[in-house]
Amino acid sequence: MATEEAGMEDMRPKGVAHSTVGETHPALRAPLQGGDLRTRESDPTPDPLLGGVDPPQGGDGVGSLPIFNISGYSGSGKTTLIEKLIPIMTRRGLRVAVIKHDCHGLSLDREGKDSDRFFKAGADVVAQGPEQACHRVHAGTDSDLFDILRKLINRYDIIFVEGHKTTPLPNKIWLRGENEEESPPPETGKLELVLSREADRVKVITRFIDEWFDGPNGLPPLYAGILIGGNSTRMGCPKHLIEKGNSTWIESIVGTVAPLVDTTVILGRGQVPPSLAESPVLPDVPHRRGPVAGMLSAMRWQPLAAWVFVACDLPMVTAEAVQWLLGNRKPGVWAILPSRQNEKGAEPLLAYYDFRARDYLEKVDRPTAMANSPKAITPAPPENLAASWTNINTPGDTSLLPD
Repeated sequence: MATEEAGMEDMRPKGVAHSTVGETHPALRAPLQGGDLRTRESDPTPDPLLGGVDPPQGGDGVGSLPIFNISGYSGSGKTTLIEKLIPIMTRRGLRVAVIKHDCHGLSLDREGKDSDRFFKAGADVVAQGPEQACHRVHAGTDSDLFDILRKLINRYDIIFVEGHKTTPLPNKIWLRGENEEESPPPETGKLELVLSREADRVKVITRFIDEWFDGPNGLPPLYAGILIGGNSTRMGCPKHLIEKGNSTWIESIVGTVAPLVDTTVILGRGQVPPSLAESPVLPDVPHRRGPVAGMLSAMRWQPLAAWVFVACDLPMVTAEAVQWLLGNRKPGVWAILPSRQNEKGAEPLLAYYDFRARDYLEKVDRPTAMANSPKAITPAPPENLAASWTNINTPGDTSLLPD
């Protein structure tokens, strides 16, 4: 017992008082707390889903999303082309959605059927069968195209939009009809491709899609979320404030991860070293516990970003391990949870989550459940990198730390 107490004392950050419960040295008090967590530009009403932290304000554009608009006059071959592209994409593991514009009106139900009667009585209707379901809504009810696109992109890897030739959509491709000399109308806007009937349309557009996914928008913006917690009774102080050399564990982790991502965010409540005073800090979402509370806070705050989530008790994380993790990313993969040899289950932290993983995480209590999703992969890290996933939870675990 005496040995354990000594070990706990050695790990406490220097300059922090521990003689009184709850006492904290002023130098380590979090500079971002309470109302200071709001965005600097304005002080809007807090989003209740975030427990007081407001998400970044942004536009409504969909230009950077994997949306491909196939346009052309009637009879130009739009439906036939999309029908051929869909199985190519699904074989690659992509989940595909199609939005079809029909200016002549829709015929989705049979006159007199129960679902049709409900709809004509004024209700929006969801009809479910053993192999399919249909959500039929009245015009003006969740029927704005851009609202639909923003909702669908959270569940699909790629969206084809048929028609909407005058709508300002990204990646607009024009198909010529029988009259090859006929030009697209001026209001069509910017066109990426104009294809004749003689062109190998499937090959050309598949290559265009491949190049798009290989480009700067092919993968979502990458953020890192460092999860911290309160005081650790076993360690004698918050784990993220334990010192490693001349810095704390959290400073070491941020220093390793930050150069590899676009933005680094601290998740949870706790003291933050002065060197991280400018880092965004998000509290856990209410009514959730464990890592998933911080993960959902981040994903709700920046809903179109991908995330690398790292626990503060992984002080041996290396840049090489993070680079290996990110090297497994590809379109269609929504989560990467490493699976170490001789360890049970996949590792949910120091793991990667595409923004599309959020819907799944909203429904589970533990992020390890994400490994059961068909959109997740669980690769084994190389043996020389495996130590990065070692949790240091007790004073005895510190023997695993390198000198």
